[in-house]
Amino acid sequence: MLYVSTRGQAPPAKAASTILQGLAPDGGLYVPEELRQLRYSSIEELGHHSYSEQAVRLLSLYLTDFSPSEVAAAVLAAYNLLKFDTEEIVPLRMLSSDLGVLELWHGPTHAFKDLALTLLPHLMTKAAQKLGLEKEIVILVATSGDTGKAALESFRDVPGTRIIVFFPSEGVSEIQKRQMVTQEGENTLVVAVEGNFDDAQSGVKKLFQDPELRQRLEEAGMTFSSANSINWGRLLPQIVYYFSAYARMLQKRIIRHGESINFVVPTGNFGNILAGFLAREMGLPVHKLILAANANNVLTEFIDTGVYDRRRPFHRTISPSMDILISNNLERLLYWLTDGDAERIRQWMRALQEEGFYQIDARTHQRVREIFWSSWASDEATRAAISDAYSRHRYLLDPHTGVAWEVYQRYREKTGDPTKTVILSTASPFKFAGEVLRALGELVAEGQDEFAWLRLLSERTGWPIPRGLQDLESKPIRHHRRVPQEQMREVVEEFLGLKP
Repeated sequence: MLYVSTRGQAPPAKAASTILQGLAPDGGLYVPEELRQLRYSSIEELGHHSYSEQAVRLLSLYLTDFSPSEVAAAVLAAYNLLKFDTEEIVPLRMLSSDLGVLELWHGPTHAFKDLALTLLPHLMTKAAQKLGLEKEIVILVATSGDTGKAALESFRDVPGTRIIVFFPSEGVSEIQKRQMVTQEGENTLVVAVEGNFDDAQSGVKKLFQDPELRQRLEEAGMTFSSANSINWGRLLPQIVYYFSAYARMLQKRIIRHGESINFVVPTGNFGNILAGFLAREMGLPVHKLILAANANNVLTEFIDTGVYDRRRPFHRTISPSMDILISNNLERLLYWLTDGDAERIRQWMRALQEEGFYQIDARTHQRVREIFWSSWASDEATRAAISDAYSRHRYLLDPHTGVAWEVYQRYREKTGDPTKTVILSTASPFKFAGEVLRALGELVAEGQDEFAWLRLLSERTGWPIPRGLQDLESKPIRHHRRVPQEQMREVVEEFLGLKP
């Protein structure tokens, strides 16, 4: 299995190389030359295996330059009870006969990013061994909240690596921030960037594409890589839980043989829902992928109109991990929907960079509309959704999953579609305890201690505080840097000892 760039101007590469590089040399994103197809019987058979066994079977389809035993070793090191608080890894909670919630937040940092980032370091270090790479790997990450902590925890003190995480100074919750700035590990650095997530993400992309900086890294025996979802090694593991949810529903006879289901996915950077698209293309019976957005609704507008336009106000919302206007993984979707037309992809991405928008052709837009449906939810509607789910089912949603709940209700009202549906729950409600309490009618004042909110939410609902958040309040702050975007390179050079 070889991988090509969405922009068509980089040589094909094996999986190990794509995982180490992250971004293709021409600025594009790596995609496999073909998507593997699974027979329905193979999908059905997955229900008889553990999540780890399902992951080995599915990942091995694409990691063809890794041996089955190497894939299995990486998976078992990632998905175990030392890191996840349940043997199921991703529990499926059926709230009614036709609606389930897939909990993706039982890992070490209590967000869905753990499903990929607990695995990535094992794949990356094995890839370096396979390629005979003796350089130190420097992981650069821009985060809107959850990726940063998950990556830091996964790469902490991994030999031969260093990790630098940039997060927007005012764009994450206090608990997300505290998770990052208390991070231990001699190879870790966390830096706040003045501005929003797109400022941090653009700054990281500039660092990747800076030829002088890359040359100096080369001379110092280092190389950049990425733990963001631009890295195929980050995206690939996310395919597993779509298959796992479906196979489990079959096994429990919630759905019939061959029956299609919907997935509702809160998304900002388009990576999580893109994994669902890939599962669908591989043969998973998916009727509709329902994209849930917040007030930064650039993706909803794109699905409705075929125009991607980032020229709009940036909104800080109560679902900060979705506060994104430049959704990188959309480039991969367009590559597949245009049957690999790299020239068109280059034109659209150039237009986005230079003019701030692009419009896809009518045929490609029609294909988008056949697969996806989208709407967006305001903060007020999101709070109402959290309250609704709790009053009806005594089930807690975080604000991102609250967006998904609201959008799903809207989808049912507008379409009347009775298809059984799974909502992807992307973070523990305790990571956003203050907003969840407000939604439940508690008086929570701005500036109050967020750790007191954890305890109050647990007392109010009987839900236990996740173990990874229980001692966060007492951990010392180890990372204090805050810089404008222009100083990101300087910080990197200083941390890596590259300053003259």
